[in-house]
Amino acid sequence: MSRRRNPVPSPRLRGWFVADAPDFRHRSRWLALAFLAMAITLTARLLDVQVRQHSALATAAAALHQKSVVIPATRGRILDSTGRVLVSNRTIYDVYADPGLIQVATRGDVARRLAPALSMDTTSIDSLISKPTRFVYLSKGVSQDVSDRLTALQLPGIVVVPAEQRVYEPSPVGGSSFAANLLGYVNNDGHGQYGLESYYESVLHGSDGRQSTVRDVAGNSITLSNDPQADARNGNDLQLGLDSQVQYWAEQALAQGVASAQASSGTLIMMDTKSGTIKAWAQAPTYDANSYWASPIASLRDLAVANVYEPGSVEKVVTFAGGLNAHAITPGYTFNEGPTTINGATIHDWDNRAHGTINMQYVLDLSLNNGAIKIGQLMGPDAFYSNQLAFGIGAPTGVDLAGEQNVPLPAQPSQSPLDLAEDAFGQHVQVTPVEVLAAINAVANGGVWVQPHAVQAVIDPSTGRSTPVVPTTRRVISAEAAATLSQMMTGVVEDKGGEGSLARIPAFKGQVAGKTGTASVAQNGRYGDNLVVSFAGFLPAKNPQFTMLVVLNYPHEGFVQRFGATLAAPVWKQVAQVTIDQWRILP
Repeated sequence: MSRRRNPVPSPRLRGWFVADAPDFRHRSRWLALAFLAMAITLTARLLDVQVRQHSALATAAAALHQKSVVIPATRGRILDSTGRVLVSNRTIYDVYADPGLIQVATRGDVARRLAPALSMDTTSIDSLISKPTRFVYLSKGVSQDVSDRLTALQLPGIVVVPAEQRVYEPSPVGGSSFAANLLGYVNNDGHGQYGLESYYESVLHGSDGRQSTVRDVAGNSITLSNDPQADARNGNDLQLGLDSQVQYWAEQALAQGVASAQASSGTLIMMDTKSGTIKAWAQAPTYDANSYWASPIASLRDLAVANVYEPGSVEKVVTFAGGLNAHAITPGYTFNEGPTTINGATIHDWDNRAHGTINMQYVLDLSLNNGAIKIGQLMGPDAFYSNQLAFGIGAPTGVDLAGEQNVPLPAQPSQSPLDLAEDAFGQHVQVTPVEVLAAINAVANGGVWVQPHAVQAVIDPSTGRSTPVVPTTRRVISAEAAATLSQMMTGVVEDKGGEGSLARIPAFKGQVAGKTGTASVAQNGRYGDNLVVSFAGFLPAKNPQFTMLVVLNYPHEGFVQRFGATLAAPVWKQVAQVTIDQWRILP
């Protein structure tokens, strides 16, 4: 009987299971190590994502689903001295389209439904919403009614966005808004231009807020209660010193004065004598701040602060003030008056006469150039120019309005005797109307220069807290010199032959202090036929309540009497009478 033998593995199988077993174990260890390394790497990467890069990735993810929405601040209002609102805001709406959200097949229907609401033709709208862009304006500044109609239509890709628009009160002068050159306007970007709107931009504008929102899968914005938010801080209100009643009549009177003189333009500015607050600020021609873009650029410019001119004889007030303060003259100081020749140039008076032996009151009454030259010579150049600087001639007043210009006085050593002579009667020197007003007001205010300013207080609308504006002041001449000159200036109006007789107010006999001005305008280095005429004054002379300046630029050459006395003084008188009644001023 044969015995069964166990099968013997073939050499190939034997080699795999037996002969190569140590090599198999070696390879297994390497595979295990490789898997372990991969696991460690993945774990480290996961930790890196979850810990070290968490902030950056969260920010990136938020960027895909979050957006920051601006919460616009409400611009501050502008009020007159009584709290009457001169400048306010109203909500308007801008309409735009996202053509990418409007299907080609529905464009015609969208345009057809939009047309009547926007008062546009269908073709124009269809052309706009067919543009290869994601944003196109359809209409700006539509009313609440139009906004409601558009919202009710629920058209795809049509967006209505609220916006803020400034509202300016109408002026009594047709085609313009009230106190336009004083107030300025706000442009389409929401920034103030000219006047108070520009000067107080940061005060009026406030600070916009921001709201972080998330978008759902459909792209709609959702505001959650725990989203980070920065609240808007609305702009502050401005309380002016402006008297709206006086301003109303000032605008009318100036417009009529410019028209009567056929002048190119005119300025009327009035300040409270003691406080320096602006009570009236008129210009002609002016503009409508509600539609400033439709006005000539020249009318936007505020002549009271930006127009540099040679003032003529109103400058003699500063010259007389210096002479009296230095005790170089008195009202009764006499001399032999006639043409003055300096460095070969002969200067005549406006009437081409030699007046002989006269006193300084007569010089001021008749506005004689050679009398003013005499004062400058008696003072000497050092004292003369120091006095001009003290009165602010050649320097900005710092009035709180945008665009104030000034032409600095040349250094005194560079001034020739002829320069001094011409400066003494208001030629050669260049000023702005507000410079002149502030200088005349220093005499009215007992010798104390006070900074003119339009805003008397800034009001926080959230608290009602009012912060007053405090102007700078400085003494420029003695109270005695100021009182003497004030009395002399009443002679300009009241004395026989006085140049300011057309500014007389019967109820204020002897209490209207004034000075005329007529200046030639330099053209191509020579004085031509164009003139600037003016009248400045204050009342009552012994206790002034206001100081006012009227300037008319380039009255028509056909007028025989092209003088401040004949053209500007009547305008001054008209507004002064209204102010007397409005303020109940007693002589």
